[in-house]
Amino acid sequence: MINVILALAGLASAAAADDDRPAGPALTKLERGDSTATVLVADWIAASGDNHALPYIIVDKANASLVLFDAKGKRLGEAPVLIGVAVGDDASPGVGSKNLAEIGPAEKTTPAGRFLAKFGLAAGKEKVLWVDYATSVALHPIPPGAKARERRRQRMLSPAPDDNRITFGCINVPAALYSRTVRPLFQRKGGYVYVLPDTKPLEVVFPRLRVRALTSGGTY
Repeated sequence: MINVILALAGLASAAAADDDRPAGPALTKLERGDSTATVLVADWIAASGDNHALPYIIVDKANASLVLFDAKGKRLGEAPVLIGVAVGDDASPGVGSKNLAEIGPAEKTTPAGRFLAKFGLAAGKEKVLWVDYATSVALHPIPPGAKARERRRQRMLSPAPDDNRITFGCINVPAALYSRTVRPLFQRKGGYVYVLPDTKPLEVVFPRLRVRALTSGGTY
């Protein structure tokens, strides 16, 4: 049997090359810097309405980047991000109840998956966009108390994604994007954050994407 993810990648390549594909929110145009996985997930969300009329963000850990969409699937922008130090797609059991000093290097992962994100209070009574409250993973700008030796701003601005793994698992985003776009979009009802995997197959993390591909006429 042909591996599902390779088949999905083939579908994406064919779609990108097809000038006659329908316009509008049902399909997402490939833009420079977008990965195949990002386009596949964006197409699935727009076509299925998986975001339930809420804004959404797709975080591509491999490229250390995100793409932001409004509730109607309109692409609003993209930006680099900082993510967890460790490669991995699952949060360690009990990590959300630990103090930062107790979290080991292998536990500093940004978990993959589909998350209903909402604003709430964090330490210091600061509001953050909680991606997964149970595991203490939030989306927010670089914290003002970040250690200078971590060089988080420089890492975020670097052209390569290799040095963007520096956080305990949270997703750091540019402050301007956060204050001007993310906060206004998400502060009332929240929205969805789709975090693409490091190591797991895409269809394992997002099973509904595989179901849609199988029912759309693809052969596997």
